[in-house]
Amino acid sequence: MRPNILIIVADQQRYDCIGYSNAYPVQTPNIDRLAREGVWCTNAHTPIPVCSPARQAFLNGKRPETFGALWNQGGTLKTCNLSPEDYSWVKELKDIGYQNAFIGKWDVNPIFGPLDYGFDHFTPLNDYWEYREKHYPSLKYEEGWMGEIDKIPYRENVSHWLAYKAIDYMEEYSDNDKPWHIRLDFPGPHLPCRPSKEFAKLYNSNDIPPWPSFEEDFKNKPYIQKQQLYSWNIEDLTWQDWKETVALYYATISEIDNAIGKILDKLDKLNQADNTLIIYTADHGDMCGSHRMIDKHYVLYDDVVRVPLVIRWPSIVPPNKVIDEYIYQFLDIPPTILEALGEALPDFFVGRSLLPLLKGRDVKKWRKEAVTTYNGQQFGLYTQRMIRNETWKYIWNTTDIDELYNLQEDPYELNNLIGNEEYKPIVNCLRKRLYEVLMEEGDGLVKSSWIKRQLLNNKKLDHQM
Repeated sequence: MRPNILIIVADQQRYDCIGYSNAYPVQTPNIDRLAREGVWCTNAHTPIPVCSPARQAFLNGKRPETFGALWNQGGTLKTCNLSPEDYSWVKELKDIGYQNAFIGKWDVNPIFGPLDYGFDHFTPLNDYWEYREKHYPSLKYEEGWMGEIDKIPYRENVSHWLAYKAIDYMEEYSDNDKPWHIRLDFPGPHLPCRPSKEFAKLYNSNDIPPWPSFEEDFKNKPYIQKQQLYSWNIEDLTWQDWKETVALYYATISEIDNAIGKILDKLDKLNQADNTLIIYTADHGDMCGSHRMIDKHYVLYDDVVRVPLVIRWPSIVPPNKVIDEYIYQFLDIPPTILEALGEALPDFFVGRSLLPLLKGRDVKKWRKEAVTTYNGQQFGLYTQRMIRNETWKYIWNTTDIDELYNLQEDPYELNNLIGNEEYKPIVNCLRKRLYEVLMEEGDGLVKSSWIKRQLLNNKKLDHQM
């Protein structure tokens, strides 16, 4: 019997803000339960830390640059988007008899919706805002990006409203013999965070530990990082200012976790838990005050490129499993699902099926690094490419100083080592490997002879030493 598939995607969820990561005091008992009963991936990375292109890459299975998705749809400059004529693996699920539903934040194409990409049903995020306006017209948000407590009853906040819609589809689809695929995309914990009071009271801002990277002084860093503080008008904020926002961020994650718990309870009641593949992940992370910055633009710190990835599939995957290999989460999930269903994989897929890792096979030739890209957004274009392994992270900033971090000695990426002569051989190796990966995976940036020359010769590197 084909498994049901439930994919839950959070928006701007940091890897280290899940209880199971043991990094910060965030309460996520239901996501932790999924991790205990399945797989926790410690090195999952987004292909690009921007909402729209990341989600488009997820549907298509290729890096977003290959079809022109460079930044968000609402940016100051127009960008291409994944077309309904382009490949979508959801269409393959539909062709083999799956019932497909999408609930929540779409952000793939501003004109075409999920029904154009293989889904049968769609409950858009805007339906929630219409519901809210109708039932609570007097409850208006009063604060800006730093967040506030939502006055609406928690069972009718956006996280739970969407979760109950997913439950409705589960009940409807369970009445027939066809397998289902439900995709639930929460809009949180993307700032501004507005959790209900029941979850806000879980956290006292005075107990929130500062991000270790909050000591950032931007010395020897690309100037654009410091400019971000001025662009957002947050250059004078101290931890006393940030701690309230971080507490709200924690609370929103706990709120989402509680909503996920409702879904897990319903799966159990429907007796479908054992035959349901559940995947929880995020499009990317959030700075949320780390390095004194907000949102996710113009940086490739772990705060935004490393994401949670939890997979539970009781009939296939043993419990309490931890995978440390490097995973392109949005690019590896499509081939994983198709292989699990016995379907052929398109030869243009960048990712690899995770089934060998999930089943505990010895995969000697698995990738040894993660590569993430960035192309600019609302404050202007700025091209970055990142490669990282267990020890080193190299960030190629095509129009500014590069970055090199020793992740073993400097896990919070405060000390840029790019100017140290002794690390030149390491940088050269990383640059060469980065070029090889980008060429193999179809990134047009490196196909230019001018850009290729910058990455592969030592002139830029020599000037930074």
